[in-house]
Amino acid sequence: ILAQANGSGPQSQSLNKHHAQWNPSSSPTMGKLSYQNYGKTFRKPKRPFEKERLDSEMKVVGEYGLKNKREVWRVSYALAKIRTAARHLLTLEDKSEERLFQGEALLRRMTRLGLLTDSEKKLDYVLGLTTSKIMERRLQTKVFKLGLAKSIHHARVLVRQRHIRVGKQIVNVPSFLVRTDSEKHIDFSLCSPFGGSRPGRVRRKRTAAAGGGAGEADEED
Repeated sequence: ILAQANGSGPQSQSLNKHHAQWNPSSSPTMGKLSYQNYGKTFRKPKRPFEKERLDSEMKVVGEYGLKNKREVWRVSYALAKIRTAARHLLTLEDKSEERLFQGEALLRRMTRLGLLTDSEKKLDYVLGLTTSKIMERRLQTKVFKLGLAKSIHHARVLVRQRHIRVGKQIVNVPSFLVRTDSEKHIDFSLCSPFGGSRPGRVRRKRTAAAGGGAGEADEED
């Protein structure tokens, strides 16, 4: 009894060991919890110095006027998740409720974004999607293809500087995926100088300077 009271007995040693295991200060995971409310948007390649992949990525970056290769990786990651979902649905039975419900939703979304045509409403065609198909649906690409910009890089500048609207909404995200029903509503913003609004700050300043110089010349005459 005295041994147990002094903490030298077998029961007291087991209790001390139990308390030592559950001591918050000695816990290795204390203070290392992740509170991030978002997931990954891209995935880096496993082999960073693969020549064929580097060349193909540089070609895509130059062709579509991308900012960096991270935009290519983001599209590839999204495409991989779409293919994974389609591959999982193909393993189910044809009359499965999950395949019927989720498959129709996936095909409807791909058709709405213009990635699949009306004659390609099958999960097999989802596996055949490529990065270039998604790149063609970007707002930056559409602005250039519609002739609103002089080059693909000029199209990115116009979008970022809020000169482009889709319907009534100004969109300043170059990677915005344009739906098929919204494609005909891409135009210059009503607040933009290109859309009939007043000239920009630099143009007004130059006009005022040119007008002031002409007025001074008339006074001297």
